[in-house]
Amino acid sequence: MKLASASLILDSTATWLPSGTETVADAVAAGRLPADEAPKLGLSRVPVSDVPAPDMAVRAARAALADAGADPAEIGFLAHGWIYHQGHDFWSPAHYIANETGAHSAFPVGVQQLSNAGAAALGLAVDRLVADPGTGSALVTTADRFALPGFDRWSADYGVVYGDAGTAAVLRRHGGRPGGLRLLSLAFRTAAEFEVMYRCGDEFAVAPLEHGGRIDVRRPKKAYLENFGGNRNFQETACERVREVLLGALHDAEVEPDDSRIACIALPRLCDSVLEMMYLPVIEGQVKGEVLRLREGSGHLGAGDLLANLTHIRDAARLDSGEVAVLIGGGGGFTWSCAVVQAI
Repeated sequence: MKLASASLILDSTATWLPSGTETVADAVAAGRLPADEAPKLGLSRVPVSDVPAPDMAVRAARAALADAGADPAEIGFLAHGWIYHQGHDFWSPAHYIANETGAHSAFPVGVQQLSNAGAAALGLAVDRLVADPGTGSALVTTADRFALPGFDRWSADYGVVYGDAGTAAVLRRHGGRPGGLRLLSLAFRTAAEFEVMYRCGDEFAVAPLEHGGRIDVRRPKKAYLENFGGNRNFQETACERVREVLLGALHDAEVEPDDSRIACIALPRLCDSVLEMMYLPVIEGQVKGEVLRLREGSGHLGAGDLLANLTHIRDAARLDSGEVAVLIGGGGGFTWSCAVVQAI
């Protein structure tokens, strides 16, 4: 989606990280991570929270609202994205976040799209601001807490270690201030034929966690590889979709791949095996700019990688005025996303 003419501004972003951590060494010692997998992770520790996921989103949202100088009562739309359990089984965390932040007039929407949920939530906020002149600002949040006994962050998946965090962004149609980011484009591409990868071999259940009492992404992925003849078809399609979403977002932003204004390209907070399978082969030699792998100290933040990467780019002052950052995301199902932002 081409957004430069819409003047959409990411006026503020925030990431809330808990003070608690678990280290790779501790996970190996506890038998939660095979020792031979440890060197492949590309990180030493991840954040671990004792705060419920929606409250992490609230803390990030309050920080973003305060930094933007935004009145919560004037937020017209709120989208909250997540992967894993939000603390209650039959409940709307988006409404809770709206209530706790004072965004009582906002229209709250929950978004579940696995790891792409944060980008999808941002996309819904963009659509609302573009389509509805009466909505002047939107709040986007994510939060995930990957806690035992239902989720073992170290062993649940291949090539991923999951960290706990809340993220938030305030999106406005007009305005902007030094330090803000102009959203030039936001693109998505999907390959829904691979949704089976997260359920292969398992019957549909009637209640959560019936397939063993703990989230185990490795089991259906292994069954998929055994039943569908390996990973080559998925890898080829994934690279094709990443290329499409990257070039599509750059085209919509009116930025060429070799544009000298591109300062950095931020990748999902995944291990090298995943990045090298579908992201780096597309980016290397295609787009100028420093490639950012920001997983150290965080791991994969569930739905929050893209917003956390935006916060890092802004807080680390990686962009001078007029410079551009490219942020790529993706999630099981599968959908890939790409945002192009420019420093004001």
